Amino acid sequence: MTLIIAEAGVNHNGDEKLAFKLVEAAHKAGADIVKFQTFKAKNLVTEDAEQATYQVTNTKKKESQLAMLSRLELSYEAHHKLVSHCDFLGIEFLSTAFDSESLEFLVNDLGIKRLKIPSGELTNAPLVLEHARTGCDLIVSTGMASLAEIEMALGVIAFGYVAEEFAEPSIIAFQQAYASEAGQKALKEKVTILHCTTEYPAPMNEINLKAMDTMGCAFELAVGYSDHSEGITIPIAAVARGAVLIEKHFTLDKNMEGPDHKASLEPSELAQMVKAIREVEVALGSNVKTPTVSEVKNKAVARKSLVASEKIRAGDVFTFDNLTIKRPGTGMSPYDIWGLQGRKASKDYQPGDLIFE
Repeated sequence: MTLIIAEAGVNHNGDEKLAFKLVEAAHKAGADIVKFQTFKAKNLVTEDAEQATYQVTNTKKKESQLAMLSRLELSYEAHHKLVSHCDFLGIEFLSTAFDSESLEFLVNDLGIKRLKIPSGELTNAPLVLEHARTGCDLIVSTGMASLAEIEMALGVIAFGYVAEEFAEPSIIAFQQAYASEAGQKALKEKVTILHCTTEYPAPMNEINLKAMDTMGCAFELAVGYSDHSEGITIPIAAVARGAVLIEKHFTLDKNMEGPDHKASLEPSELAQMVKAIREVEVALGSNVKTPTVSEVKNKAVARKSLVASEKIRAGDVFTFDNLTIKRPGTGMSPYDIWGLQGRKASKDYQPGDLIFE
């Protein structure tokens, strides 16, 4: 079954009460996981780092990333409360760590067993290595990345999983770990890679869902999709194309102030997406092409049989002229028409009678 992550991200706007409401909305919509973002703004960006264009557009405010992100932090105390609330509701809590301090908190204080590496951190090899060294299962988003960059990150992860504790990290060591049997085994057991287009909202002509196939073939790993497109069409299509995991931003209200609200689903839309994905999963069914249980009873009605087109007496020779093909499909198959040519009828037939020979 497709794992569905409802990405709350920073759509709580730094408000603990809103964060709780997001958890409840994700649970009500039927998501498997609700995901937040854990960071210390001062550890994440410099004082001069500028906002992305979409952030300026969506917030209608031009300021430094540091100023914007400082307002969007959730306290560690709030995290603990959110985990407890998720446990109570029965939905998995997940958060993305954007710095070492946050990663240590998620793993050592909150006890999280699954981690998400965001697209922006894919080339941050030291942080990627720290993620792998936790031993946790990893979801790795690949927005903005080439296949070569993904492979390099997977090498870092393989090294983190299988290298000795005091092994010296290096590009060569990462490549060796990636090429090793133990490294490949660990990656297949613990890593899911996500196709992603890092733009908010992502233009339809830049989604490139076929890249999921390329990634799956290149790395032989489970592949999912992190969606930034508008609406619910693309994540549903991704599931039909084989995505094992879907991540989608959601908010309580698209008109709220903040960088990600406008590219997010509202709760009713999230529920529609989950419902549609579950329906697609059922519809995907089996890869065996054979009549289904419900089809079998319709074969007699929908298919055709050999029928006498005129009166045929016992001993008359069957020809194309005295045979026709009509419903129902309870008589001889139309395939038999050639084999009957020149044969003599064993009994009398009236026009419209099914042929039985």
